[in-house]
Amino acid sequence: MTGIPEVMRAAAIDEFGPVERLIVRELPTPAAGPGEVLVRVEAAGVQPTDVAIRDGWTPPGATIEFPQILGNEFAGTIVQVGAGVTEFEAGQQVAGFRVLGCYAEYVSAPASQVVLKPESVDWLTAGALSASGQTAHTALERLGARSGETILIHGAAGGVGSMAVQLSHHRGLRVIGTGSAENQEYLRALGATPVVYGDGELDRIREAAPDGIDLAFDTAGHGNLRTAAEIVADRGRIGTIVEPALATEIGGQWLNSDRSARRLRELLDLCARGELRVEVRAEYRLEDVASAHREVAVGHGRGKVVLRIG
Repeated sequence: MTGIPEVMRAAAIDEFGPVERLIVRELPTPAAGPGEVLVRVEAAGVQPTDVAIRDGWTPPGATIEFPQILGNEFAGTIVQVGAGVTEFEAGQQVAGFRVLGCYAEYVSAPASQVVLKPESVDWLTAGALSASGQTAHTALERLGARSGETILIHGAAGGVGSMAVQLSHHRGLRVIGTGSAENQEYLRALGATPVVYGDGELDRIREAAPDGIDLAFDTAGHGNLRTAAEIVADRGRIGTIVEPALATEIGGQWLNSDRSARRLRELLDLCARGELRVEVRAEYRLEDVASAHREVAVGHGRGKVVLRIG
């Protein structure tokens, strides 16, 4: 691999456990296999999913091989294309996704999971868009969100919630978003009617939406599905990404992300047109990945946490 170092810096675990197990070290630089591209990473988003994997959860269909590099979304520059790849070339700026391996200076990924980054979209936005954006996009699709309807979004200020608010608004829905008192103005700026969560929440939601709620999307947990079940007539249009057992109990949906290049491209185009924005609440160096995990694990912050790697 001419011009590509044999080793790279990466954040990996040698065993499951607390954040101290996530260590930055030198590991062999991957190569682009058949149908893949090798990307020099500029930014990588940090997700609750990454924290769960570090703690011992294995995503469906994935295999954990120690030392295991974490991270599932990235943006950077292609430095090598594998056999059979004709749609990309070295030097192109891209965003992409894969289940593991993105907290690194270089990542190889199937060309089918990479899209060109519009020039107007910055690295942090591109690196932090895929997971939360595609999860929210998938949820609205599966819940059958339609223009003119009213959607309730729990945890509306978080990474997935803020994407869901904006995408719902873009689709022509009216959005009721729950969040903390300090995030009310932020939610209003995103296009939602904000409601403070906590005691009395149900009454406040009814007051904010006197004509009723058509569908609900829960990104926060804490039993919010029970609130949704009180006000959404069709419980099949209640979805969550955090409480699958409770979703089954109330007759709602457990929603996982259906990531695709088509979906990511649509989201990047919205960002390029100024119709979707990623709120980056914190940016960390790769060496500070443990601090990034600690922040994400708290679970109450606005927007996304991103590693600046390049």
